[in-house]
Amino acid sequence: MSAYESFASVYDMFMDNIDYPSWSRYLIGLLKRHGVSDGLVCELGCGTGSMTELLADAGYDMIGIDSSVEMLEQAQDKKYESGHDILYLNQDMREFELYGTVRAIVSVCDCMNYILTEEDLLKVFRLVNNYLDPGGVFIFDMNTEAKYRGIGESTIAENRENGSFIWENSYDPEKRINEYVLTLFIPEEEGEDLFRRYEEVHVQRAYPLERVAELIREAGMIYEGALEAFTDHAPDEKSGRICIIARENGKKAEEKRSDRNAE
Repeated sequence: MSAYESFASVYDMFMDNIDYPSWSRYLIGLLKRHGVSDGLVCELGCGTGSMTELLADAGYDMIGIDSSVEMLEQAQDKKYESGHDILYLNQDMREFELYGTVRAIVSVCDCMNYILTEEDLLKVFRLVNNYLDPGGVFIFDMNTEAKYRGIGESTIAENRENGSFIWENSYDPEKRINEYVLTLFIPEEEGEDLFRRYEEVHVQRAYPLERVAELIREAGMIYEGALEAFTDHAPDEKSGRICIIARENGKKAEEKRSDRNAE
């Protein structure tokens, strides 16, 4: 079963420990600091649209891309409730296509760690560079090897009235691959004692920051730097999550203007 297929309907319930409002304020602050205070912004791996909605609240014209139809269905429900004019696209970020360029591309919640090979990560970076406006900014976060080593071989379980889960984690330091098996028990109907069992396998890869920076440059972008997530200081060997910033390189503003005039 593909990641998040059965988890989609209860994803937000189990992820309520994530402070999306604070995360969005941090992300918006970085966007503004790098010259993007409005305009078109694309989120890769948007999931159920929690961050997409908050960025739309802040005035950005949002496009959300995710490979999971089930997650996008949840995002569409939020869109109908909020009334935001968000375009959601069911695409693999390794092959995503946009109708034109955007001012910024963002990705949160370690989506880039799901890209398991350097070749595929390079594909994503090249596509990002292609679809950014001249000088546009790319901001994304990644879990680090320090985080995966810290989790290591462990099991996390949580029981709630409206569902339970067991998270069994393992990390292979030689391959830099983290794998966790997520077992869900979701009630068939509210108030009943009959549960349906789902199982998903999630695989992520840890990348050294130096190699990520090299791939960004190889894709044609400018590597601006990295921060320990949710801070303004550089990451160190203990940082569990890092935020990486890159810029489009290669297009000319004149080309962008002429393309839009032609439209």
